[in-house]
Amino acid sequence: MCAEEPEDTERLGFGEEGVEEAAEFPLGQMERVCENTTSADFRQNKLSNFVPVLRSGDWSDIGGRQYMEDAHVCIPDLAKNFGFPSLNSEIVSFYGVFDGHGGKDAAHFVRDNLPRVIVEDSDFPLQLEKVVRRSFIQTDCQFAETCSHHSSGTTALTAMIFGRSLLVANAGDCRAVLSRGGTAIEMSMDHRPCSLTEKLRIESRGGYVDDGYLNGLLGVTRALGDWHLEGMKEVGEPGGPLSAEPELKMITLTKDDEFLIIGSDGIWDVFSNQNSVDFARRRLQEHNDVKLCCKEIVEEAIRRGASDNLTAVLVSFHVEAPPQIKVDRPGRVARSISADGLNSLRILLGRK
Repeated sequence: MCAEEPEDTERLGFGEEGVEEAAEFPLGQMERVCENTTSADFRQNKLSNFVPVLRSGDWSDIGGRQYMEDAHVCIPDLAKNFGFPSLNSEIVSFYGVFDGHGGKDAAHFVRDNLPRVIVEDSDFPLQLEKVVRRSFIQTDCQFAETCSHHSSGTTALTAMIFGRSLLVANAGDCRAVLSRGGTAIEMSMDHRPCSLTEKLRIESRGGYVDDGYLNGLLGVTRALGDWHLEGMKEVGEPGGPLSAEPELKMITLTKDDEFLIIGSDGIWDVFSNQNSVDFARRRLQEHNDVKLCCKEIVEEAIRRGASDNLTAVLVSFHVEAPPQIKVDRPGRVARSISADGLNSLRILLGRK
């Protein structure tokens, strides 16, 4: 039976704004770059001069719903949090947002168990992508075994930062957006039935999309939990149409990367990716308080008419606030008009 969880993350020690300098990692497997860059030399120079300094904040609100089903977590040092020594003093930070449906049990279970499953894996942290992928699935199976009588599920998005690497794992429709020099970079893809890729995967596993819903029941195509829904999940490979396997995206952070916003889908109902970055940058430039910025994002979402539960987590990679963006404006351009043009203008204006 699932134990009743505390009502807020502060009681777990995860709600305070944290400042943490990311440990240096040797360039190698854990610094693998999954993005195309134009110049290897340029990339290497930018990397060697930048070490992220992490500051995290969070805020959540019940919004227009009767019950709060979102959960979130911010852990500055994942290994230390669970009593494990950091490998070679290398710190791995962990942040997650979990958007429950059908109750809060699945979201709370994943929040409290997924980080532990990750850090207890024998390949942590040297093969982190493999560890995270199988930990999502293992946590999903543990929920089925431990809380089989609960009829709830949850989407899950996690971000892990180690050295200069950022690894985002997503299953569902929470979203992570990176601010790179003020430009929004989407770090996750929403898993919804309207996605052609997801639709093809669903159909290959015996499922279908009906009126925009997976098997006519769910508005998401990946989630943990929901084992009570017939025909959605199967133990083992390849699994049912509802998958707990996350999609991963890893990048190497540079000095241009300012902060990461993680939000439950209620945030993205009223914010576009670029709008969220613009809004957060303005607020951070005003006060440079990451927790207050999260509160303002949630409050702005409510003001815009968001009706869902709302959760925002922001991780800044700098001590300083984002800089003002300088816009190059062209100088004054001399303009002239010909005699014929002037005469035509006078005629149009009714002048002799």
